[in-house]
Amino acid sequence: MENQHYDRRSFLNTMALAGGALSSGLISPTESKAKSAMNLPEEDSMTIHVFSKHLQFLDYPEMAEVSAEVGFDGVDLAVRPRGHVLPENVKTDLPRAVKAIKDAGLTAKLMTTAIINAQESVNETVLKAASEQGIQYYRTNWLRYQDGDDVVTVIPEFQKKLAALAKLNEKYGMYGGYQNHAGVRYVGAPIWDIAYMLREIDHPNLGSQYDIRHATVEGGLAWPLGLQYIHPHINTLVIKDFRWEKIDGKWKVYNTPLGEGMVDFPAFFQKVKELQIQAPISLHFEYEMPEEDDSLSEAEKVKQTITVMQKDVNALRGYISDAGL
Repeated sequence: MENQHYDRRSFLNTMALAGGALSSGLISPTESKAKSAMNLPEEDSMTIHVFSKHLQFLDYPEMAEVSAEVGFDGVDLAVRPRGHVLPENVKTDLPRAVKAIKDAGLTAKLMTTAIINAQESVNETVLKAASEQGIQYYRTNWLRYQDGDDVVTVIPEFQKKLAALAKLNEKYGMYGGYQNHAGVRYVGAPIWDIAYMLREIDHPNLGSQYDIRHATVEGGLAWPLGLQYIHPHINTLVIKDFRWEKIDGKWKVYNTPLGEGMVDFPAFFQKVKELQIQAPISLHFEYEMPEEDDSLSEAEKVKQTITVMQKDVNALRGYISDAGL
């Protein structure tokens, strides 16, 4: 795949054929899912994990204790520059963080990283350490378009880089997930580009971390089409909410608690059920949190953070239950 010669016409022809096969019913959701996910870990339920970025004001034991009190099933550790675990300290700090999480009765099978280049030695070090600690899934870093890029002609280079990462993931038994992130430069923002590359690479150790908030920002009412296309490659989900607001005369994305924004969670989880997606969930809190209020003591920050997070966790479990998942 990665050595295949590409030009504009062959790329567009392949895209047309793929879209035609899906829309005509030649490839059913179940068949497509089975093709790419046959070697993924079995997930019995939709487990909910807190993105530890939102608890970085706490040390590992406190972070784990708060996560357990809120009612999470596990922790999605931020293992990246300026993260909860720094890549250069991964050999010593990751075991400490994982132990704290497990001691609190939670699972530690997700992490969020800055990994995108298989050739960087620090990335292999992080994946090796994570594998040794029983972590299975991780979010990759992003690829970006530059000014003047012809999207069709730069995609083969992105695909080559991702294919190399898939092979590195296989070496350590890790499952990378590329998150679709809203924004004009992000590869994956329109969904079709990253979905196409993952389809061509077709490697179970590299998939999609599907983010419905970002998909709704970019896709509006059309997000189900992107979800249909990429769903065979989804290995983790991200949940958060937003709405558009006019701020200082300009329309901007404004992050909100779950259910207070524009994401249609009932429709989303019905689609998840229809497509038989069973994946761990990383719950994000991108709106203003108590830790940002310098007038609060640390004890009060912890207390208010638990209350805020529990509200979103309860809302999320309600959506999942209502969908029969």
